[in-house]
Amino acid sequence: MAHQSHAETFQPYAALAEIRDSLLETYASNDAMNQLLLAHLDPRAWRAQPPGKKGKGRTIAAIFAHLHNSRLTWLRNSAPHLKCPPPLDPHRCTMKQTVAAHRRSAAQCLRMLSDALSAAPNRRVAKFRRDGYVPTWPAGGTMFAYMFSHEAHHRGQILLLAHLLGYRIPEPNIWQWDKLWKQAGLTTRPR
Repeated sequence: MAHQSHAETFQPYAALAEIRDSLLETYASNDAMNQLLLAHLDPRAWRAQPPGKKGKGRTIAAIFAHLHNSRLTWLRNSAPHLKCPPPLDPHRCTMKQTVAAHRRSAAQCLRMLSDALSAAPNRRVAKFRRDGYVPTWPAGGTMFAYMFSHEAHHRGQILLLAHLLGYRIPEPNIWQWDKLWKQAGLTTRPR
């Protein structure tokens, strides 16, 4: 059996660390996407009633409140040691309040994910509990994927609802990830 060099021994760890860092950077850019939508959304669309039966379906304000409040649930259930910002009232929150609330909850979720994706033996986030009615999952990559896809799903709803209501969002460019990375304060590029 050939002797492995020190560099060969740590190569898998470096690759895992790069994947972890990429996931954290992607989640950081996730809030930049939400902030971009909020910045380009016509304020008249904020509380406009969705098409269909009156009282059915969420307004754009309610969808953004749901995103924030879901983050709080994940934090309370999976990382109770992290301070949660206040919830948003889907019927009363303003766009300005939502911008600030999303920044705070995103920062705390990033802290939670950083710990959850850590290889440290003393990490505090070992389980992901989405809510009280579903089984817990081990904290890790699936936790990240669930959180990111939940928000992407609702971003799609927001874009579609704005369009259906006649309030097109002018070029939010949520697909220009290089710019989103910079907006999120990251010094790297997507990798």
